[in-house]
Amino acid sequence: MFDQIYNRFIWLYVSANIFFGSLVNGTPIVLRKPAQNRPAWGFYAHQQINRLAVFTLPVEMMPFFKKYITYLSDNAVNPDKRRYAVVGEAPRHFIDLDAYSDTTSATLPRYYKEATERYGADTLALHGIVPWQIQLTKYQLTEAFKERNVRRILRVAADLGHYIADANVPLHTTRNYNGQLTNQQGIHGFWESRLPELFSVDYDFLTGQAEYVYSPQKAAWRAVFRANAALDSVLRFEQQLTDEVGETQKYGFEERNGITTKVYSADFSRRYHEHLKGQVERQMRASVKMVGDFWYTCWVDAGQPDLRVLANYQFTDDEKKEEGEEKKSWLKRLFSAREEN
Repeated sequence: MFDQIYNRFIWLYVSANIFFGSLVNGTPIVLRKPAQNRPAWGFYAHQQINRLAVFTLPVEMMPFFKKYITYLSDNAVNPDKRRYAVVGEAPRHFIDLDAYSDTTSATLPRYYKEATERYGADTLALHGIVPWQIQLTKYQLTEAFKERNVRRILRVAADLGHYIADANVPLHTTRNYNGQLTNQQGIHGFWESRLPELFSVDYDFLTGQAEYVYSPQKAAWRAVFRANAALDSVLRFEQQLTDEVGETQKYGFEERNGITTKVYSADFSRRYHEHLKGQVERQMRASVKMVGDFWYTCWVDAGQPDLRVLANYQFTDDEKKEEGEEKKSWLKRLFSAREEN
């Protein structure tokens, strides 16, 4: 219930800012988020990625993860909720590779300690730290497995799935994250929210069984660079199609949560999706497989604890209350979130 209230509040809050900002400035109704509140995979896609990753796991892990599959999918969006209110959360979702003149490991170190020594923590935060965050969260999940701490395992596993999915989004790898530098404002939400919501029902998510990741650090960076390699197509095809059909056929209106909202039209979305030739599906599949691989790797590195025993754990009333209060605190701090760049 609280999640529904929170999501509706965020939607109303953003919509109000768009509407009144347009009245004051006399500009079109277009959402322009500051860098620290960048968009991410839509809630729907994040939840599906975590949910589907459960089915890649071996039988030894399945009873536990299957029991808590709803928790893992529902809480896949927690990092996005936190970043409106928690200082330091926002940079964990992206990395601007084009902010660095050279991204070879000799210049942009793959380990966070070495990177901070070269560039400083503030510079890294400004341009995003998602590959390093994946490494950190992988370590945290391994420790949670070692401790047999059910609540921490679930919370960190859900977060790890979120950061991995973000690393597989092409627009999470550039300063032009929402097309704001190429007059393509709104393309971020279009690619990672609108397209999955419209077309993912037809995607093939049979990715095979989770495999051990021998170098999580390399895997995180590999995901980022592969996503970045798709960036040119993301921007170029949208611009070509816009030039072809014009602005009037590009958008339409739909009702969401009782609010009439301007969206990319179904026809424009379909044609763009066809131009991309399965790109969104490939990135979602890569996310699902990578999440399963990392969950499995953390469990192995923790000594393969017996998860069948942990599957019998029941959250106490105090734990349920504490979790609810924590989510409420994100809402309370929403309006006082500090600028991070």
